[in-house]
Amino acid sequence: MVSVSAGDAIRLLIADDQALVRGALGALLELEPDLTVVGMAADGAEAVRLAEELRPDVCLMDIQMPGMDGVEATRRIRQASAGTRVLVVTTFARPGYLRSALDAGASGFIVKDTPAEELAEAVRRVRSGLRVLDPVLAADSLFDGANPLSDREREVLRLAADGRSAAAIASAVFLSAGTVRNHLSAAIGKTGAANRAQAVRIAQDKGWI
Repeated sequence: MVSVSAGDAIRLLIADDQALVRGALGALLELEPDLTVVGMAADGAEAVRLAEELRPDVCLMDIQMPGMDGVEATRRIRQASAGTRVLVVTTFARPGYLRSALDAGASGFIVKDTPAEELAEAVRRVRSGLRVLDPVLAADSLFDGANPLSDREREVLRLAADGRSAAAIASAVFLSAGTVRNHLSAAIGKTGAANRAQAVRIAQDKGWI
């Protein structure tokens, strides 16, 4: 095994809301002589706080976490700790998530079933300034195109996903019910859906919300 001093090792922060996944990723990566885990976060807000405090070289970031999601956490980490590169490691292999993560400043996007050796190599490549993308997702992203939904349309669709009425959504986002219905109608048109329930499913499948 190659001997690597603590000062030379790539310092990692792992952000995932599942403790078992955090622990497994940490244990696997700690087996590599040039990688060391310096922190673990259970949500996006904690990831941002630890990134500011610890200044890791690479943050392994999940996408769907409670509170602040991985995309917003990526954006804030890149603003708060410019030297920290973000590698998204997620179960949700959706082209829209890839695009959103890259737009937020992520340097890589791979799925959680990536073999340990490939994950470690992805960390090294990201740390060296290269971009690492899941090839299937990258191709799908090119064909699917960019997310056509506005921020407000995404917001009302997310709230519509649990069956809320237009009035209930309006109350939550401080808009009139008519304005909410207009946003829902626009989202239905942009997704090519027949109704708002189908629009939600399409947007979720593509990673747009």
